[in-house]
Amino acid sequence: MAHAFIWIISGLSIALMLIRPFKTPEVLWTSAGAVLLCLLHLITLRVASRAVSEGMDVYLFLTGMMLLAELGKVNGVFAWLANIAVKWAKGSEHRLFALIYAVGTVVTIFMSNDATAVVLTPAVLAAVKRAKAEPLPYLLSCALIANAASFVLPISNPANLVVFNSTMPPLLQWLRMFAAPSLAAIVITYLALRWYSRKQLMETCNGSTAEVQLSRSGKITLAGILGVAFVLLVASALKVDLGLPTCLAATGVGIVVVAQSRKDPFPLIREISWGVLPLVASLFVIVEAVKSAGALSVLRDSFERILEMPHLVASLGLGAAIAFGTDLVNNLPLGLISGATLRSMTLQPILARVVLIAIDLGPNLSITGSLATILWLIAIRREGLHVSAWQFFKLGMIIMPISLLCAILAAVLI
Repeated sequence: MAHAFIWIISGLSIALMLIRPFKTPEVLWTSAGAVLLCLLHLITLRVASRAVSEGMDVYLFLTGMMLLAELGKVNGVFAWLANIAVKWAKGSEHRLFALIYAVGTVVTIFMSNDATAVVLTPAVLAAVKRAKAEPLPYLLSCALIANAASFVLPISNPANLVVFNSTMPPLLQWLRMFAAPSLAAIVITYLALRWYSRKQLMETCNGSTAEVQLSRSGKITLAGILGVAFVLLVASALKVDLGLPTCLAATGVGIVVVAQSRKDPFPLIREISWGVLPLVASLFVIVEAVKSAGALSVLRDSFERILEMPHLVASLGLGAAIAFGTDLVNNLPLGLISGATLRSMTLQPILARVVLIAIDLGPNLSITGSLATILWLIAIRREGLHVSAWQFFKLGMIIMPISLLCAILAAVLI
């Protein structure tokens, strides 16, 4: 009976997080679920505290990346990048689309998919409006590349940290594992989205948008972002957990920028989406409770049955199941459970690779698949635009299965 209550409370919490009734914050529902599990003694406070503490590396990583993203936004780095893309497009919608996609790819790789979804998206929208271009293809490219490029590096997606946790591969090994699948996902997503948006990209646009100069603070911020990316690459190569280096390096950049500009730092700090941290922490608690209710046993048995299949069939079957699962329960909790399952058993390394690819690419099917896509939807709604769940799903049904298939084949065969 206790296990049944755990499944009901956990499932309801995640469902309400995705639905957001009355436009309530997502963190309200996950936190309520975690607290209720403790109050009903379905999980002990000691176990819940341990689950929260296990996510410390993720919290530090998210804090550092959110600080960098806010610095980039406030100091005009993202608006400057989007403006450069418009100017280089020289009136060509196709060229503008490719340049915006390239900017989104770079931001996702080195600043995480959340930065692309939350900060780059409004800057892109402002730039394409000045260029008098149809904004939808460019906004969709921000959402899709935020997931498609999110496994190029370990730092490209917080989900990468929760899947591998303490077993994170060093940088060179990571690149050997994911370079080909990442390239496949990025290219296929670009080609499919460009084909889908072909009618909207037939018009010419205004390439002579207003000049956007990067301020001194903006230049320091850009240099700091590049410096943090270098620090994280070194940390990954040395097998060091990424959370603390990210947070310390980003804080250092923030101190330098604030000192140079002589501005009050508190407005900057207030704008950071701090609610993401308790949301992730409560998900750790919920996942720990679900693990105690037999989730690991179920997944372990499923993985072991998959291992009995032919190698390629097992990889494709596992990838499809995990990818479509992200759109039912969100990729972060599924990544937590899948990662814990992988660490509890001896699996072929290729299947661990397939799980991560599916966790990162699966959310391109629906707007509920990842935190980044949900944040992207909130960002465009703030700008007065709306993309319905059905609109995104129609596109996702074309793009996600094809890119997932190609990425898994690249992982298995190359």
